[in-house]
Amino acid sequence: MVRATFAGFSTALSAIQANQKRLDVTGQNLSNMNTPGYTRQQLEVSSLNYTRPVSHYMNGSEVVVGFGVRMDKVSQIRDPFLDTQYRNQIKKSAYTDAMQTSLDRLADIFDETKIKGIRQAFDNIQEALNGMQDPAKINDPVYESELRSKMQALTNLLNDASKQLTESEKAEFSKLDGTGTSENGAVQEVNRILQQIGSLNRQIKQNQILGQQSLELMDERNLLLDELASYIPIEVTYYKDKFHDGLDDNGNPDPAFDSEVYHYNGDTRLDRKEWPDDLRVEMVYQDENGVSQRLLLVEGTAGAGNENYGQFEITPPLEKNDPFDASKIELTITAAAVDKFGKTRGETVTFTQGDLGSNANQLPSDSGSIQSSLDMLWKDGETAGRDDVKGYQYYRNEIDSLAASFAAVMNTINIKGNNGQADAFLLVNKTGNPGANAGITAGNIGINDKWSSGDVHVGKYGDSATDTVLELLEAMSTTFPSNKDFFKDMQYEDANGTMVDINLRGNSFADYMNHVSTTLANDSRNNADALKTNVTVLNGIQNSRDSISGVSLNEEASNMMMYMSAYNAASRLMTTLDEALNTLINGTGLVGR
Repeated sequence: MVRATFAGFSTALSAIQANQKRLDVTGQNLSNMNTPGYTRQQLEVSSLNYTRPVSHYMNGSEVVVGFGVRMDKVSQIRDPFLDTQYRNQIKKSAYTDAMQTSLDRLADIFDETKIKGIRQAFDNIQEALNGMQDPAKINDPVYESELRSKMQALTNLLNDASKQLTESEKAEFSKLDGTGTSENGAVQEVNRILQQIGSLNRQIKQNQILGQQSLELMDERNLLLDELASYIPIEVTYYKDKFHDGLDDNGNPDPAFDSEVYHYNGDTRLDRKEWPDDLRVEMVYQDENGVSQRLLLVEGTAGAGNENYGQFEITPPLEKNDPFDASKIELTITAAAVDKFGKTRGETVTFTQGDLGSNANQLPSDSGSIQSSLDMLWKDGETAGRDDVKGYQYYRNEIDSLAASFAAVMNTINIKGNNGQADAFLLVNKTGNPGANAGITAGNIGINDKWSSGDVHVGKYGDSATDTVLELLEAMSTTFPSNKDFFKDMQYEDANGTMVDINLRGNSFADYMNHVSTTLANDSRNNADALKTNVTVLNGIQNSRDSISGVSLNEEASNMMMYMSAYNAASRLMTTLDEALNTLINGTGLVGR
C-alpha cells in the first residue's frame, strides 16, 4: 500500500519546525544568560504516533511510522530537590549573617583591644587610690578630687555603654519593623513577598490555562521564594486545585472523583487531564509544646483578592525610660484566609519572648534573619529554655551587674569609714531623689551629689586615716565571689528590691570587662566560622543548581550545532521526498508507452 502522497512532506515539515523552535529556545537561553533568576528552557516534543494514534483508523497490517514530531510545550529545567536544599540552606546563611551584624555592633561597645575604655577606667581608679595611701595625702582635697574625677569617668563610660546597648536594640528592632525609617524592615519585606507570590500564582495559572507557559513569571516567583526563605523557614508544595485533584472536600481520596483527573471514554480511562499546578507556601515552626507545626502563608489561587496569602504584624516595644523593653515585642502571623477546599482559615500564631524559663512558639534553629533579630532581642544566654544565644540582654545584665557590684562594694567600705553614716555613698542611682544606693545599673550609676558638694568624703574612721583607702584599694584587686570575710557576704539591691550576691564569675572589677569582651569575641568567632561554612555550602548548592538550571555557553553552542544539523537533515529529507514524488508522477503509471 502506497502511503499518502504528501505525508512524508508533513513529517519533514514537522522536523524543520521543531528544530527551528529548538533554535529559538536556544537563542532565548543565550540572550538571558546573565539575567538574574533565569531558568534554562527546553522544548518538549513527542512522536505523533504516540500522542495522536492513527492506527485505529488504518489497516492493522500496516506498520505505522513516519508521521513526524509534535511540539508539546516549552518548559524549564529545574530540580525541585536542589530548590528545597537551597532554601533550607539560605535560611541558615541568613541567620548567621544577620547574627554577625549584631555581634559586630556589640563589638563596637565592648571591644577594648584598641581603645581605652571601662577596663582602663578601673585601672585609673586603682592608680588614684594608690596615690592616697600616704597619710599626708588623705586630707588633701586634690587627691580626693582626682579619685572622684576617675570614678566620674567610669560612670560616664558605663552610662554610655548602656545607652549604646539601647540604641543597638532599637536598630535591631528597625531591622524587623521599618516603620518610620527610610527602608522596609523584614516584616514589611515578607508581606511584600507574600503579596507578590499570591498575585503571581493567579497570573501564572490564568496564562497556563490559556496555553501560555509564563516561564518568566515562574522565574520571578522562584526568586521571591528564595528571598522569602532567607527570612523564615518555608516549605513549598505544588498541587492541583480541588477541581482536578481527585479528592473530596475533606481532602480524602475518592475514586468517584477520578473524572477530575482522567479523561474517560465511557468506562475506559484514557489519558490524564492536563491542568496547571498551584503553589502552596507554609511556614514551619514549633508550638509551645515543642511539636512541629505548619502555618499556611500562600494557598495557590484560592479565594479572591488577598485571601490566598497571609500577613505578618509586629507589635513595637514599650520603652520604660531606659532600657529598651524588648519583652513587649510580639510577632503575629495570620494565615491565608481560605484553603484549597474553600474552607475558612486565617488562624494566627503569636511569637513572644515568653516568661522566664517557659516555652513559647518558636522557629527552628538557624531559621532566617527574622529569628536572628528575635534571638538577639529576647535571649539572655542564661535563662532556662532560651539559653542558646547571648543577646543584648545578656550583655546588659553583665554591665549592670558590674556597675551594681562596684557601687555596693565602694559604698559599703565608705559607710564603714564614715563611722556608719548611712548616706556616705560614693556612687548612687542618679535617677533617685536624692541619689539612692539601690537599683543601680550601668545606665543610671553616677557620683553622689553630696560627694561633689563636699558633704560626703572618703572615710577616715578606724585605726588609721588610710584604712578606708586601703580597703578600697584591696577591693579593686579582689575577685568575686570572695572568700575574704569582709567581702564574702556583700550584696546589692536591684531595681525590684531583691538582694543579690555579688558574683563577677571569679574576676576582679577590671578583669570582668576582659571576661565580657572575651565572651563576645568567642561568640563572634564561632558565628563567623558558622557563617563561612554556611555560605560555602550554599554556594555549592547554587553551583549544582546552576549546572542544571543555569545557561551554559558551551552547552547551548553544542545544542545549536546539533539542532542545525537536524534542521539541514530534515530539509534534505524534503528534497529527497520531492525527488521520489517526481519519479512517482513522471516515471510510473504510463500505460501503452
